[in-house]
Amino acid sequence: MVFDFFGDKKKVVISMSHIGALPGSPLYDAKGGLNKLIDDALADVEKLQAGGVDAIMFGNENDRPYVFKGAPSGIAAMSAIVQAIKPELKVPFGVNYLWDPIASVSIGAVTGASFVREIFTGVFASDMGIWEPNCAEASRLRHNLGRDDMKLLFNINAEFAHSLDQRPIELRAKSAVFSSLADAILVSGPITGEPADASNLRKVCETVTSVPVFANTGVNIDNVTDILNHASGVVIGTHFKVDGYTWNAVDADRVKRFMDVVARLR
Repeated sequence: MVFDFFGDKKKVVISMSHIGALPGSPLYDAKGGLNKLIDDALADVEKLQAGGVDAIMFGNENDRPYVFKGAPSGIAAMSAIVQAIKPELKVPFGVNYLWDPIASVSIGAVTGASFVREIFTGVFASDMGIWEPNCAEASRLRHNLGRDDMKLLFNINAEFAHSLDQRPIELRAKSAVFSSLADAILVSGPITGEPADASNLRKVCETVTSVPVFANTGVNIDNVTDILNHASGVVIGTHFKVDGYTWNAVDADRVKRFMDVVARLR
């Protein structure tokens, strides 16, 4: 069992619902407004659920260029969108407001999310500048909001960035569990849609045994068998999209084919 809300499943698939650009970001479609964002996300959610995924995570991947501190307009909009879609959800859900742990925990807490994903620990040189998340503040916020049940998924090697911590990745992962109370560890590739280094994933899985370890990017139908030989689960977004392109809508057939493979593995 990975988490209680997954029941007795030992290998799980968390799928992404990439919400369109939110108010305040350069790509926001003001003409379509929140209604279009809700409709588009709901269409993806329906396909993902029909394909048999185990959970859905809402993310604001379209809010490029990314920021370290979410704007009130974006945080409010994402909360409203998730809340509007929530009655249609049949699986557990999580949230991730890139790249702000405080915003992510806030949205997750008020919408009733089962989990939150973010960069909570480390120091990185990134496309957005020097990256220094505040894990302690995010964790205390979760507690003060009465949501200790909401799992925090620690992405320990950020996309679009290079860690300035020279410790081996498996030691950084072990340390995040020990010192920062990570509920799960996620291992990523260098960019959204690109797979994690197989040796890094294996080392983390072998070192961290007290909490689940997930492959966070670049999972597809060709590599999922190898990945699930080591990891407790996967987070998958790009491979489920039309033509495997991150910014397209979800392709129902791709979801079904992938989940058929996973069903044979567990």
